[in-house]
Amino acid sequence: MYTIHDKMSVLMRDEHRALSIINRFELPLGVGEKTIEEVCRENDVDSETFICVMNYAIDLHEHNVSNKYNKLSSTLYDIPTLLRYVKNGHTYFLDFQFPRIRQELLSAISGICGQIPMLILRFFDEYAEEVRKHIEQEIDSEYRQHSTDELHKSAKLTELKSLIIKYYPGQANAELFAALHDICEVEEELMLHRAIEDEMLIPSLKHQPGYKERAKREPEQTDEELSEREKEVLRHVVKGLSNKEIAEALFISVHTVISHRKNITRKLNIHSAAGLTIYAIVNGLADL
Repeated sequence: MYTIHDKMSVLMRDEHRALSIINRFELPLGVGEKTIEEVCRENDVDSETFICVMNYAIDLHEHNVSNKYNKLSSTLYDIPTLLRYVKNGHTYFLDFQFPRIRQELLSAISGICGQIPMLILRFFDEYAEEVRKHIEQEIDSEYRQHSTDELHKSAKLTELKSLIIKYYPGQANAELFAALHDICEVEEELMLHRAIEDEMLIPSLKHQPGYKERAKREPEQTDEELSEREKEVLRHVVKGLSNKEIAEALFISVHTVISHRKNITRKLNIHSAAGLTIYAIVNGLADL
């Protein structure tokens, strides 16, 4: 178990799986001889919250424990630090890891005849879309309306692995094994992500004044107009661009894109891509 007084360089060097977690907290490289506490303090990250997440992740990997949430529920945690981790996790899954796996699957089935390869790809696409919708609902409700459904569990990814292992036709290639490897990684990372949300973020939010009242409140209708930047973001959403692609096109951060999308949903009270497309067409923001 690491403490906040250990050197950050040692953690980075010895725990390669910790690197993606460190990235989600937006902590830098080039840490020299600084302690974990020093690096966290310089980057506005609560060190105690960080080290709890890190130790849980390491323990989860080493012992393959899927339900040790009692270790995470003994105290309250720093909400801004957890929100930074969770939001960057969403970006990682939707804009990096899922597209990467899809590309690997697409390369693997290239030239393979029959329906099974395409059905495997469609299975993955439907799962990724479900996760995307689940994440958007969490963001829209500011994590007040949280559901512990199967989306953050690994059941569907386990099923996908089984389908590939048992029924994939033809000779397996490097891309397919790479996809299987990445699916296994996402399985574990989603398990950790769900634990952080359910056992750290949500309990901490519940202790905020007025949480129960806000959680019961129905979404408010609003007559607010979209800003010019929000209209730009909406046009790109209608085109089917990911948050990362929108950020690159408009020269803004992914976090800013997510914030704009949240505002668009709140102002319009429209949550589906189809609904947003209809709104954009009717209001002259996009065409077919």
